[in-house]
Parts: sequence; structure tokens; C-alpha cells
Amino acid sequence: MSHRDNDRIFTVHFYATAPYPCSYLDDRQARSQVAIPSEAIDTRVYSQLVKIGFRRSGLFTYRPYCDHCAACVSVRIPVSEFAPDRSQRRAARRHGGLSARLLPLGYDEEHYQLYQRYQSSRHAGGSMAGDDRSQYTEFILKSGVDSWLAEFRDNGVLKMVSLIDRLDDGLSAVYTFFDPDDEKASYGVYNVLWQIGLSVRLQLPYLYLGYWVRECRKMAYKTRYQPLERLVDGQWRRVAADAGPD
Repeated sequence: MSHRDNDRIFTVHFYATAPYPCSYLDDRQARSQVAIPSEAIDTRVYSQLVKIGFRRSGLFTYRPYCDHCAACVSVRIPVSEFAPDRSQRRAARRHGGLSARLLPLGYDEEHYQLYQRYQSSRHAGGSMAGDDRSQYTEFILKSGVDSWLAEFRDNGVLKMVSLIDRLDDGLSAVYTFFDPDDEKASYGVYNVLWQIGLSVRLQLPYLYLGYWVRECRKMAYKTRYQPLERLVDGQWRRVAADAGPD
């Protein structure tokens, strides 16, 4: 894959990583296919890569490339057809008073403190639970594509931050962190609904949700957004709420 940028021609290459512990399923080894160099991957190129199952983490663009497993499935919502269920409508009403604004990528100490609280509470013991400011910056604030931070506040109090990429045919929900102490809140649900609404306002047809892994309970929520499309054998197909991999 090649493209021209300011009279420079970049060629995107792909390599497979060595096996490493799977982040989603216990006792499994994973591998990734990585796209390089990072400076070759702008919004146009990345939009093409997302359509074939790639995601990014900071400047690292990858897709699952496991030897004996195909559990990770890319999913997206065709936003013009989305219909919220009862619990999603409740979440929209509960958090409809949040003020939201889109910001360019930039360091904010308040954002970082919320990120730390979220990681320590929701992902204690995980690889990101002890992220320092440098690691946070590499993960959240480094991007070679069109990206925003969506900031949500309740009467001025920061409650949630989302990292969002704008693609040629949609938005990509990269990462969200929120106040972990509001136990009755449905921030994650509201955030997806808000991004669906933003996609509609921008006249973009899809919201990409990353990977769905049927056996991973943390991923189960994604099939509640219907209709949902999944990438199977290079083709995007509709998937029912209770469907599993082919």
C-alpha cells in the first residue's frame, strides 16, 4: 500500500509480532499484524486500514494475527439505522444533562488524574493501571490521524473523556475513561450513544467500535447496539445480538 504526501511517497509495510499473552482470553497467546512506518499512516490510509480490521493504540496500528484463533471480530454500527433499546434510552435520559465539547489532542492534568482513577478502579492490576504521564501521552495523545478528545462535565465537574478518530466513512471510538466512583452511572453506554449522534450530525455512516470477542464478558455490551455489522472474511455483515462467530 503506497500513497503520496507533500511529494513524498510512502509505502506501508506489514510485519507479524512474536506471540504475547492475549489481553482478552486467559491462557491464550496472541500475535498482531503491524502497519509501518507510522508516518505513512495518515487519515486517508488509516481509514482504509480500519475497513479491513486494523485499529490503533497511539501511533501503533495493528490487527489480530493469531495462529489458531479468530475470536477478535471488528464491529461497526450503521448509525442511520440504529435504534436504542430501553436501557440505552434510560442512559440517555440519565446523562442528558452532561455538557460535552470536542477538543484537539493536548495534555490536561485533570484528564490524566481521571484516567489514573479509572485505571486503578476498573483495571486494577492491568498493564495500564500504573501509567505515568509519559505513557498516558503516548497512548491517548499521540496520533497521526484526525483525532479529538470529547470532554463531558456535570456542572463543571469532569466525568468522562473519550478519544475519537474521524475516518473517511465514520468515527472510530478509540478509548473512553470516566469517573469510576459514580456506581449508578451509565457513562459508557451514554458515550456510545453520544458518538452515534455525532456521527449522524457529521453525516458519517458508521461508528467503529473496535473488536468484539464473544468469550470476553467485557466485550458483550457491543452487541447491544443494533443493527451491528462485523467483518468476516473481508466482508462487513450484519450480526444479531446473540450471534457468535461463524
